[in-house]
Amino acid sequence: MKKLFVIISLFLSFGVLAQDLENDQELIKNVIQTAYVEGLQNEGNIEKIDSGIHPDFNLIGIDKGDKMWNLSISDWKAKTVKRLEAGELPRKENLISIKFLDVDVTGTAAVAKIEFYVGEKLTYVDYISLYKFESGWKMVNKIYYKF
Repeated sequence: MKKLFVIISLFLSFGVLAQDLENDQELIKNVIQTAYVEGLQNEGNIEKIDSGIHPDFNLIGIDKGDKMWNLSISDWKAKTVKRLEAGELPRKENLISIKFLDVDVTGTAAVAKIEFYVGEKLTYVDYISLYKFESGWKMVNKIYYKF
């Protein structure tokens, strides 16, 4: 009887953990869709950007040789504001869309791998790191591969 109780308890615990994981994965997908795709890329909506991108976020890229560069979210938002002022945002054509390839969550840390499309063209594969703060999931950095 004791073994049966342990087995049932483990089974129920696993079900709860799986539900939490699925919930976190959906929350992460929503953060990326709202803050990154809608806010940063398609609309230039600063409120949406701030809702899901941590103020210390950095976009990290590689340069020639072994050099790297980074772009802070504050600088990226400044570029976004300039694009708004120039009438380049919100996008009217070649909308950005994404396809989630993987969302890997361990506790309060996560990485999302996505395909990034400009219109119909696959342009990047992004690797977005997130942390779960008291206020919820936030993007904290991004690296990418450009096709």
